[in-house]
Amino acid sequence: MMMSSQVSDALATAILAVGAESFAETLHDWLKATCSFDNIAIIAFFQSSGPQVLMTHARDSRVFERIDSHYVKGAYLLDPFYGLHQKNAVDGVYRLADVAPDQFQRNEYFKSYYANTTLTDEMAFFVKLPSGNSVTVCIGRDATTASRFSSKDYMTAKSIAPVVSALVKAHWSGLSHEDQREPEDVIEKLRQRMSVDQEVNLSPRQAQVALLILQGHSSISIGLTLGISSQTVKVLRKQLYRRCRISSQGELYYLVAPYLSESAPPAGH
Repeated sequence: MMMSSQVSDALATAILAVGAESFAETLHDWLKATCSFDNIAIIAFFQSSGPQVLMTHARDSRVFERIDSHYVKGAYLLDPFYGLHQKNAVDGVYRLADVAPDQFQRNEYFKSYYANTTLTDEMAFFVKLPSGNSVTVCIGRDATTASRFSSKDYMTAKSIAPVVSALVKAHWSGLSHEDQREPEDVIEKLRQRMSVDQEVNLSPRQAQVALLILQGHSSISIGLTLGISSQTVKVLRKQLYRRCRISSQGELYYLVAPYLSESAPPAGH
């Protein structure tokens, strides 16, 4: 496929901007000349601190309205694209539909946070850095066009993913967070805070199941993730609800979600 003059010029500008403050904007300009999207967010994930938003751009202000106040403070723990960092995924482009848990659109994170962004679809270029950190260049569709990415859009993104990866590694290979610290165990922190503040004593497995439920996993999906049967998951879910004195996933979200932001390391925003 022949590259247009506009696209090749934009790519050349991005290459020349590696190491400069203008790099993120030039990367956005090249991607915009190559792919069709409504918004973009470039986010770095770290081994020992919360995420750092490197750049956002959207015509609709609602898309990133709460990215600093909610997402980086703890909501990122429920983001399917953060899961790529946790799983040490290979470099490439990923569609939200391919990485989201099976009940993602039914969970409270989706209803209370994601839906308010007006996002209708997302694709993410995931890039691992030598340090073990990663950068996600996420392009999305939102209420601006109210559309989804087509198979052709995906194939276009897939064809340029190696170039995105090379550019990101060239510019951000030495990226580190301003608030580096020892990695925290989110599950253990959640257990401690629930015990102190709510007098709810969860086992490590129950806390793990709670987080997976909030991420949007069904009992079958949780079983596959943890290597246990779905029947065992159902027993753990009943024990979890009984111990928390609740009866629904919605109640679980509003009970546990505030402690995710406290158990996540401060993001410096």
